Amino acid sequence: MSQPLDEGPFFHGTKADLRVGDLLRAGFRSNYRPEVVMNHIYFTALPDGAGLAAELAPGDAEPRVYLVEPTGPFENDPNVTDKKFPGNPTRSYRSTAPIRVVGEKTDWTRLTPEALQVWQDRLAELRADDRGEIIN
Repeated sequence: MSQPLDEGPFFHGTKADLRVGDLLRAGFRSNYRPEVVMNHIYFTALPDGAGLAAELAPGDAEPRVYLVEPTGPFENDPNVTDKKFPGNPTRSYRSTAPIRVVGEKTDWTRLTPEALQVWQDRLAELRADDRGEIIN
């Protein structure tokens, strides 16, 4: 595992209604490529990055950003770091161990409906061209 660049705090964005103490685990379908079952749970040191993930998550529930802590080793997310971009500009991480919800962050920046549509269109293009390969 690569040496993580952050020590926290960390955030996870989702549309799930979670409680303090809940554990989030790998083994669920990707929000970005639903045909892929993820081997890792993902999180970031940027609250607005977690907010973007929450906004792009499938479903009609309200997007939420949770403060989380890793319960085991974690690494820089190779989907957005050295294999695709130098360093870790999104401050994104992943772990095969669960992450624990320790709180909820409510003061993150929401996307405008227009900005959300741009992101959804970009993801649809990546999926259609198969350029959105996930390093799992």
